[in-house]
Amino acid sequence: MKLLVAIILTALLSFVCGLYLPWWSIAIAAFISVLVIPLRGGKAFLAGFSGVFILWAFLAWWIDVKNEHVLSKKIAEIFPLGGSSFALIIVTAFIGALVGGFAAMSAGFLRRK
Repeated sequence: MKLLVAIILTALLSFVCGLYLPWWSIAIAAFISVLVIPLRGGKAFLAGFSGVFILWAFLAWWIDVKNEHVLSKKIAEIFPLGGSSFALIIVTAFIGALVGGFAAMSAGFLRRK
């Protein structure tokens, strides 16, 4: 139950921080969420990773739908993704999720001491 609450809190804090702060504020949000809801290393990483992955995948998909896949297809052609906008969304979400996961895991290790 704590894991699910931490995932939701990470996603909400990341969204709010993303409105006013730079993209890397997701790390601060994931860090704070695991400080508030204490989790250990692996579960903390999973909470930060999942929360940011779900949020960034949804936001990237929403932006992609709004501009009718124009920009994502052009960017996906630059990278070796075969022009797939879906693959670009997954890669984008994965990179953000790694940042959130490692920040949350850092908070989990900090609470341990």
